[in-house]
Amino acid sequence: MRAIVVSELGDPDVLRLSDRDDPKPGPGELLVQVGAAGVNFIETYQRSGLYQMALPYTPGAELAGQVLAVGEGVAGFKPGDRVATVDARGSYAEQAIVPADRAVPVPDGVDTETAAAVLLQGMTAHYLTQSTYPVRGGETALVHAAAGGMGLLLTQLVKAAGGKVIGTTSSEAKAKIADEAGADEIVRYDQFTDDELAAEVLRRNGGQGVHVAYDGVGAATFEASLAALRPRGMLVSFGNASGPVPPVAPLRLSQGGSLFLTRPTLGHYVAARQELEWRAGDVFRWIQDGTLSIRVGATYPLSEAAQAHRDLQERKTTGKVLLVP
Repeated sequence: MRAIVVSELGDPDVLRLSDRDDPKPGPGELLVQVGAAGVNFIETYQRSGLYQMALPYTPGAELAGQVLAVGEGVAGFKPGDRVATVDARGSYAEQAIVPADRAVPVPDGVDTETAAAVLLQGMTAHYLTQSTYPVRGGETALVHAAAGGMGLLLTQLVKAAGGKVIGTTSSEAKAKIADEAGADEIVRYDQFTDDELAAEVLRRNGGQGVHVAYDGVGAATFEASLAALRPRGMLVSFGNASGPVPPVAPLRLSQGGSLFLTRPTLGHYVAARQELEWRAGDVFRWIQDGTLSIRVGATYPLSEAAQAHRDLQERKTTGKVLLVP
């Protein structure tokens, strides 16, 4: 089979297409023919060395596809089943091994590319809006990078809960996409300093701070997010697209109005099988009933994985980025 292999850390050019032996499932594992693989920012962190990985490795954890074979002791899955996961062992490939207990069935009515495009970000949006800070009707959420894959999902779920969304984008084209997703107010964060951005968010919210800021951008927007909160508001910092956030003195949270700051990650919200099934099931149901509309911004063949990483890091994409073997 063909797979992307990283043998050294560095820029996107280290993503090289190689021929590998077909994998074989061990006990409790599935062998999956990859229909589509999600490309996510965490893979750029791993490739660059921000997050440590043992070399060589095949990137990627998110995929949807068809089961080719099952390992010893697997129950509930059989060859021919369509499955999705965020825990594959190298999804940038034509075939991948998936732990059976981390796979979920893809229901009829959800195509394979949509399943690959939504699972990681969909379950992340689910835990952020249902568990980390459950938005209620009448509350206001600040959503950064509102035209990105995560931002579009967060916007739709906050609106479905009856909340108001103030979204930030970096261009007029992206502002239009965020508007179509339902954002009530859109602010171009590339046109303001941190202090000005926070002030503009408050102005768009009737002079009041927001109840929650969902911030996957990181260093570039953290200060504005903190300053845009109302007393006892929560900053949910869930990503580092612009780089990691510097250390923060806890006293600042008190001075800002007894604020809350959390840095969650999906793994801790789907650790139990029951919780994984709940979140994935809700995401697929929301696609089927129209609550969520999934935007696939770009698809690339495996041979263009490096270009997919460049475009993602340079913010040239909107919606979800996929590799299609």
